[in-house]
Amino acid sequence: MVNYLDLESCTLPSKPGVGFKSQHFQQIIEHPGDVSWFEIHAENYMGGGGRPIAQLKKLRENFPISCHGVGLSIGGEDPLDIVHLKRLQNLVSWLEPAVFSEHLAWSTHEGSYFNDLLPLPYNDTTLECVSEHIDQVQETLQRPMLLENPSNYLEFEESTYSEIEFIKEIAKRTGCFLLLDVNNVYVSSENRNFDPYGYLDDYPLNLVKEIHLGGHELEQMEGGPDLLIDNHASEVIDPVWALYEYLISKTGPLPTLIEWDNDIPDWEKLSSEATKANCILTELSSKAA
Repeated sequence: MVNYLDLESCTLPSKPGVGFKSQHFQQIIEHPGDVSWFEIHAENYMGGGGRPIAQLKKLRENFPISCHGVGLSIGGEDPLDIVHLKRLQNLVSWLEPAVFSEHLAWSTHEGSYFNDLLPLPYNDTTLECVSEHIDQVQETLQRPMLLENPSNYLEFEESTYSEIEFIKEIAKRTGCFLLLDVNNVYVSSENRNFDPYGYLDDYPLNLVKEIHLGGHELEQMEGGPDLLIDNHASEVIDPVWALYEYLISKTGPLPTLIEWDNDIPDWEKLSSEATKANCILTELSSKAA
């Protein structure tokens, strides 16, 4: 287990953030509203220059940045891509983001890359593999990473751990922290028929350093039950806001990201979602005081 940095040196404000989209850049600089920080997808900024890097450097001067990886394939059977990891290391070294996070999922196999975050069974074999990969990432970046819970659409017969038991054991072995995606909890609870509030009650909330909120859609499946799909293409729905409010009542304010990566709205719509999160954070903080 490793702890490379004092946790206080790699945290975000306990306020709302949003995913950065370049078309919003000028409005962000002029009128950020209730948005206090931004998250980027690491893979979009691994180049050597140009407009994307220039915008990111300017953004970094004004706001804390969360760097979110989507391509490491932490849960994959194959070794991590060393070239990809080196590019990530270069990005993190100059950007110095407040946090770096990745997914409990896989997306590569035998040299092929799948444009999706795929689930994995929760057993000793995958536990060992995921833990080794996280150790390698943390050793390379010389900082602890945050691991995000997945949205699930099925269960594996090979699983011998519950999802929460599996995540707890990973954190114990590696010293990583956690990113809790509330929408993923809701989507998984609907697809797999469990109580999302009970899930939060059992989750190691003391390790959560960032929260994600986002949208999803209902997909009608031929020959099977309908599924909720985590697609980051719409506003947060009321049941997810209620779950978030319950979570914050247990933890106190935490850095909260609005994810909206597809069918991206204008800045006013996106920032209004951050305002909703800010109202919940402010109201619960005043009640606690």
